[in-house]
Amino acid sequence: MGAATARALAKQGYHVLAGVRRPRDADTIRAENIEPVILDITIPEHIDALVDRIDADPEMRSLRAIVNNAGIAVNAPVETLPLDQWRLQFEVNLFGHIALTQAMLPFLRRSHGRVVNISSVGGKVAMGTYGAYAGAKFALEAVSDALRREVASHGVQVVVVEPGGVKTEMTGHGIERARAFVEEMSLDQRQHYGPLMHAIINQATAFTETGVTSDAAAVVIAKAVTTRKPKTRYTIGRDAAMLTRLAKILPDRTLDRVAAANLRPHFPKEPAR
Repeated sequence: MGAATARALAKQGYHVLAGVRRPRDADTIRAENIEPVILDITIPEHIDALVDRIDADPEMRSLRAIVNNAGIAVNAPVETLPLDQWRLQFEVNLFGHIALTQAMLPFLRRSHGRVVNISSVGGKVAMGTYGAYAGAKFALEAVSDALRREVASHGVQVVVVEPGGVKTEMTGHGIERARAFVEEMSLDQRQHYGPLMHAIINQATAFTETGVTSDAAAVVIAKAVTTRKPKTRYTIGRDAAMLTRLAKILPDRTLDRVAAANLRPHFPKEPAR
């Protein structure tokens, strides 16, 4: 889970096993009630080690919840994004979460615990260049619905959190990757998609700057983890709430026009002639 969420739960007295990918990240997150564990959810041995850690807990504590929040974003048009990049996003943003959930469900059944999946407003609305990211998030929404209906009779709850713009490192990294991807495009690809990519980068930058802080997002996620009777879904940010509502009520073509109008101010200005 994210550092802000780990801190929010630790302050409430929960012992948090916080997954990190590198030892140096462990040093930055370690604190009272926060125990870093090296965890790349795409590596089965890391998940096996986590199972062993929970099984051998020295205080025999129960696992009460898992928060699936690992994610990467690579924005690019469907035509131009290489298949290995599609597979990577699905591996991290979907299959890794499924693998971890499968391994943790025996513990959660015993504790009548909870699975909290961090999706995105991109799991409801797929903007241009977000095909791979939104595709994985749409799938995570569907998997969450199926899982919720499968394990309800086992006493396990499944909750989805759908953030909009949040100031996180992942968002910044995604913008950097998108800029690098534009440089790697062929001349033909840049002619077709260059202006769109620049508009998306500009929009994402503005979207993030006006987004909620990671601490504010952590409050919502911590509530999804700890409240006695959680909703099946929580949104984070007014932008996410608005887009989710619009996606429910607007016809596709109308939503296309709304998306295009919102993106138009972010296109590069044509040089004066």
